[in-house]
Amino acid sequence: MNFILMPLKNEDIYTFKKDMQEAFQHGAMQKFNDLNVEILPENDIDKSLSTKGSAAYTALVDGKIVGGAIVVIDELTQHNHLDFLYVKLGIQSKGIGKMIWDEIERLYPQTKIWETYTPYFEKRNVHFYINCLGFHAVEFFNPYHKDTSIPDEMIGGDYFFRFEKVMKS
Repeated sequence: MNFILMPLKNEDIYTFKKDMQEAFQHGAMQKFNDLNVEILPENDIDKSLSTKGSAAYTALVDGKIVGGAIVVIDELTQHNHLDFLYVKLGIQSKGIGKMIWDEIERLYPQTKIWETYTPYFEKRNVHFYINCLGFHAVEFFNPYHKDTSIPDEMIGGDYFFRFEKVMKS
């Protein structure tokens, strides 16, 4: 398997977004069978892509796009954020997500802390971040402890985990 993580090219943006949306939608459909809501609207991806310090990457195996990620890098604090990481629907559980993450860590060795969020119902994500990547759950948002940055209409918006990974210096 020939794996490479490369900066997102303009000509790949459409595929990148659609593949990410499909993967996220499928994850939510596993929990909510009768879901009639788009889980990851394109404007959420666009907002992440346009955030100051954002960098987007596509993962390729043997020349085909198999996933990607968007990170936000704070050059001053080095408290960096993983906004999105996805593996294309139908090819999960083959180690691609870990390869994507390992390469991101290699690209940003100055990072002190990585942070990310995932909804409570994404059990695969919880397993992936904690058991495969070494993140720790540091906060659980729920109706008694709300994250005001998460819109109320977001599916599962009342129940999210915040994860951190403190990097060794």
